[in-house]
Amino acid sequence: MNTPMPMALTQHPFAQGFEPREIGQLAALARPVRFAKDEIVYREGEECDDFYLVVSGRVILEITPSSGTFTFGTVEAGDEFGWTAVLGSHDRVLQARALQDTEVLAFDAARLRELCESDPAFGYDLMRKLLAAAVERLQAVRLEVMDLYYPVARRAGA
Repeated sequence: MNTPMPMALTQHPFAQGFEPREIGQLAALARPVRFAKDEIVYREGEECDDFYLVVSGRVILEITPSSGTFTFGTVEAGDEFGWTAVLGSHDRVLQARALQDTEVLAFDAARLRELCESDPAFGYDLMRKLLAAAVERLQAVRLEVMDLYYPVARRAGA
């Protein structure tokens, strides 16, 4: 990874608002990982182990039913993904694949949950950030669905 890990974490938008002590706790759990273009980060249905912060590159999030692969969204530097892992006992609901060479900070979700339980203030801050990310992603999908279906409904006279 070109950017030293502590600097990559402190400069990442996800870390904004955390206290220096909390950033230190996160940094202790972070490990830099590189994915080559088209490399699968994880597959839909796999066990959730890690949560990711994108440092550089782009990752596509895909739904992979038997009828084909459909794009759910993309994430890039400054974004996060894989946050369902932090909830625990869930399988991946999407596939993540690097669209280009990508660098991430990966966090073991079980250790993140342990940290949340041992430090409730940190846990509250982390869950608040994850919920904000989920709401933002949901809003983006909502807008995409409206873009797809509004013209059809309008033509049908709705």
